[in-house]
Amino acid sequence: MSNPDKKPLRVLFCIGVTQTFFDLPASGIKTVWAGVGEMLKGMNSLPGLTILGTMDDDQVMVGASHAFPWTCYILADVDSVETVTAACNLFRVTEVGEHRLWRYLRVEARMGRVLEVPA
Repeated sequence: MSNPDKKPLRVLFCIGVTQTFFDLPASGIKTVWAGVGEMLKGMNSLPGLTILGTMDDDQVMVGASHAFPWTCYILADVDSVETVTAACNLFRVTEVGEHRLWRYLRVEARMGRVLEVPA
């Protein structure tokens, strides 16, 4: 599904940390964070995706997040649903040791449009 009017989609990537992450020893947590860094680099390099900002709730959110409130968020302008799908797929393909990133983090993308207040 492309974006026929060519206005960017405003996308909020909501990321939750799973209990599997919290079950890891300290050395495993470092490996996951390296995977998160790779995923963010991959997302930032996707053509048609511009990261506008991030927010991390880790100081006031403790433990696994199964739904809202999520652990962290990425706000981006994205050119198409296909690019949003490619960004989400990074959680499936980014290797973290013997596993993939989605073992430790989950993602949900909320898509909308820029809120334009009429003059």
